[in-house]
Amino acid sequence: MFTLAEVASLSDIQPTYRILKPWWDVFMDYLAVVMLMVAIFAGTMQLTKDQVVCLPVLPSTVNSRVQPDTAGKADFTTVETTTDQEEVSMRTVSFAPTVTPNILLSRATSSQYQPTESDQELKKEQKDSSGRKTNLDFQQYVFINQMCYHLALPWYSKYFPYLVLIHTIILIVSSNFWFKYPKTCSKIEHFVSILGKCFESPWTTKALSETACEDSEENKQRLTGAQSLPKYVSTSSDEGSPSASTPMITKSGFKFSADKPMIEIPSVTILDKKDGEQAKALFEKVRKFRAHVEDSDLIYKLYVGQTVIKTVKFIFILCYTANFVNTISFEHICYPKVEHLIGYTQFECTHNMAYMLKKLLISYISLICVYGFICLYTLFWLFRIPLKEYSFEKVREESSFSDIPDVKNDFAFLLHMVDQYDQLYSKRFGVFLSEVSENKLRGISLNHEWTYEKLRQHVSRNAQDKQELHLFMLSGVPDAVFDLTDLDVLKLELIPEAKITAKISQMTNLQELHLYHCPAKVEQTAFSFLRDHLRCLHVKFTDVAEIPAWVYLLKTLRELYLIGNLNSENNKMIGLESLRELRHLKILHVKSNLTKIPPNITDVAPHLTKLVIHNDGTKLVVLNSLKKMTNVAELELQNCELERIPHAIFSLSNLQELDLKSNSIRTIEEIISFQHLKRLTCLKLWHNKIVSIPSSITHIKNLESLYLSNNKLETLPAAVFSLQKLRCLDVSYNSIAVIPVEIGLLQNLQHFHITGNKVDILPKQLFKCVKLRTLSLGQNCITSIPDKVSQLLQLTYLELKGNCLDRLPATLGQCQLLRKSGLVVEDHLFDTLPSEVKEVLNQDTGIPFANGI
Repeated sequence: MFTLAEVASLSDIQPTYRILKPWWDVFMDYLAVVMLMVAIFAGTMQLTKDQVVCLPVLPSTVNSRVQPDTAGKADFTTVETTTDQEEVSMRTVSFAPTVTPNILLSRATSSQYQPTESDQELKKEQKDSSGRKTNLDFQQYVFINQMCYHLALPWYSKYFPYLVLIHTIILIVSSNFWFKYPKTCSKIEHFVSILGKCFESPWTTKALSETACEDSEENKQRLTGAQSLPKYVSTSSDEGSPSASTPMITKSGFKFSADKPMIEIPSVTILDKKDGEQAKALFEKVRKFRAHVEDSDLIYKLYVGQTVIKTVKFIFILCYTANFVNTISFEHICYPKVEHLIGYTQFECTHNMAYMLKKLLISYISLICVYGFICLYTLFWLFRIPLKEYSFEKVREESSFSDIPDVKNDFAFLLHMVDQYDQLYSKRFGVFLSEVSENKLRGISLNHEWTYEKLRQHVSRNAQDKQELHLFMLSGVPDAVFDLTDLDVLKLELIPEAKITAKISQMTNLQELHLYHCPAKVEQTAFSFLRDHLRCLHVKFTDVAEIPAWVYLLKTLRELYLIGNLNSENNKMIGLESLRELRHLKILHVKSNLTKIPPNITDVAPHLTKLVIHNDGTKLVVLNSLKKMTNVAELELQNCELERIPHAIFSLSNLQELDLKSNSIRTIEEIISFQHLKRLTCLKLWHNKIVSIPSSITHIKNLESLYLSNNKLETLPAAVFSLQKLRCLDVSYNSIAVIPVEIGLLQNLQHFHITGNKVDILPKQLFKCVKLRTLSLGQNCITSIPDKVSQLLQLTYLELKGNCLDRLPATLGQCQLLRKSGLVVEDHLFDTLPSEVKEVLNQDTGIPFANGI
C-alpha cells in the first residue's frame, strides 16, 4: 500500500513552476488531493473493520417449528441484529436452530456430554434440520463470511477505494506530465529561470520608469520636429517601417530619423556595472531562447493532450460510477456451495461498510464532477483564442518600446500561461525582447566604459596630419566622442546601432566622416550641423539599402565614397532623385560590382570633377553615361574587365587624368583619339596586357605622366620619347631589354621607372635627363653604372638592387641631393664606395623623400 507521502510526491512540482499553473490547475491539484484522501480513508476502513456478516436462512418448516420457542427466537434475533456482539453470538448459537438455552448452558459448563431423555428428543428434532454439528461453530461462520464476501458482494463495493486511488494517481500524473517530460521540461525550466531573472533585474525597473518619463516629452518633440524637416525626412524615433517617400531605405533597421535633441532624464535607479552585465547577458539569453522555442509547438500540444486525457477520464469515471452506484447496499443473499460441510444452502449477509462507502462515493462523484467541469473550461480556454500567437500590443502602447515583436508557438503559449498568474511578468519580460531597450542598456554601459580620457588616448594623426578617431565594433557611439571638439576625422566601423546626437554640433573641426557597415541615425540638430559642415563622407555597406537616407541630403558634401554591393538589381535603388541634391559634390568614388554606370550618377555629372569606379572583376559593359560628364577632370575605371579603351572617354573634353588600371586591355590603337583631349596630362594603363605602344601616342602632346607598368611590353618605341612634356615614365615589370637612346630627348623627365625588366646596359643619353629626381633600375641585368651618373644633380632616389653590379661608381658622391636613405642597393656594394663618398651620402640634409609614384 502506498503511503500518503509517497503518493503526494507525484504532484510535488518545484515552487518556481507555480507561475505556469493557472487557477484551474491549482484547483484541480487540490481536488486531486481530496480524492486521494477519500481513497485512503475508504481503503483504511475496509482493512480495519469486518467486511460482511452472514447467517443461514432456515427452511420454512424449521422456521415454523422454531417460532413457538421464544428463547430460540430471541437468540436468533440477537445474532441477526447485534453486530457488535458478533463473536459472542457465534459462540453461543449452533447451526441447529432448535437448541434450547439449557442445552447451551450445559455445553458451556460441562466438558463431557451425558445424554438424557430431553436430549434424545432434541436429537430427534435435529434430524429434521439440515445443520451439521462439528463443535467448530465460530470457524464455520468465519468461513461463510469469507466466501460470501467474494461471491455475494459486488466487485465495486470491494474495489471502490482502489479505483479511486488509481484514478486519482492518473489524474495527478496527467496534470503534471508536461513538467516532467524531458523535451518540455528543459524548455520550461529555462523559461522560468529567465523569466524570474527578467522580473527581478534592476534594468527592468529602470527601463520601464524611464519610459514613463519619456512619453510626454517624446510626443511633444515629434510634433515640433516634424514641422522643420523636408517631407521625405522621417521624424519618427520608432523602429517602424519607413515611409514610401524616404529615399533609399527599405528596411526599418536602417531608417533615418531626425529625432529630438537628447534630453537627459534622471535615472530612477542606479545601474552599476555588474547589473548592466547581467542585463546584457539576459538579452542574449532571451534572444537564444526565443530562437530555440519559437519554432515548435510541442509544449502546447502536450498540454492540450493531457487536458483531453483528463476530460476523457472524467467522462469514463462518471459513466461507470453512475452505473454501479446502486450496487452498494447493506443486504446481500449468498449461495455458497458448501452444503456438505454445514448443511445450509442460503445465507443472508450484511455489508457493514455499505453506508459509509455510499456516502464516500457520493462525495467522490461530486468531486469528479467539479473536476470535469474545470477540465471542460480548460479546453474552452485552450481553443477559444489562438494561444500559439502572443501580442505585446498593450506593452507597446504603454511604453516607448514599439519594436517588441509578437511571438508564436511554444513561446507564445508559455507567455499566455504566465498571464494567468500575473500579467506583470509578461510586461517585464517584453523589455528584454526590445532592441530599443537593449540599445539603451548598451548606451549606459558604453558611456560607463568609454570615458573622455579613454577616447582621447585613441586619437591619432593620419597621413594628412589630421586628428583621427577610429571606433570599431562598439555597441554604439559613446557620448564622450562629441566632447572631442578638435577632431578632424571620425571613423565608425561595424557599429550597427550608431546614433549621432545633437552634441556633434560642438565638433566644429569635423569635416570627414567614415561609416563602415554602420547605418547611423542622426537627430534633427545633428543633421543640420552635418549638412552645413561635412565635406567628405565614406560609406561602406553590404546592401545599398544600408546607406542612410540622410547621406543624400548633405548639400555641402564635396566627396562621397561608396563601397559595397551595387549590382544590376539594386542599381535602380540608388536613384529616386537622391543624388540630385548633392549640388556641391566634386568627387564620387564607387567601389562595387557594376555592369553599367548607374544612370542616376549622371544626375550629379555636371558638378563632378573626379569619378572613380573600382569593380571587383565584374565586366563593365555600358559606359554611354560617361558622355554626359563633361566636367570630369579625373576618371578611374579599375578592375572593370575592359578589353579596349572605351570610346565614351573621348568625349570628355576636360579630362586631365585617366586611370585604366587592372583591366584586360591588349591593344591601345584607339590612343590616337586622345589627341582631342587637349587637357589630358596623365595616362595610366598599368596592370593590363598591352604588348606594344602605337606610334600614334605622339599626338598626345600635353602628356606629362605615362604609366605602363605590369604589362607585356618588349620594346619602347621612339614615339614615346617625342612627348617633350613628359615628366614621369613608368614601364616597370615588363620584358624590355633595351632603353632607346632617344630617351635623352626627354629633357623634362623627372621620374623614370624601369624596375623588373631585362635591361643590361644603360645608355649614356639617359644621363642627359638632368632633371631626373627618381631613377628606378632595380631587378634588371645591369653590370655597371656609368660615371656620368654624376650629371644627375637633382637625383634624390636611385634604385639599383637586384642587378649584376660588382661596384658602384665613386661619382655618386657628386649627386648633391642623393643620400643613403634614397639609395636602394645591396650593403656589400655600398661598402665598395670610397669613405669620403660614404660620408657625403650619410649626411642628413632634411630633404623629404619622394619617388613620384
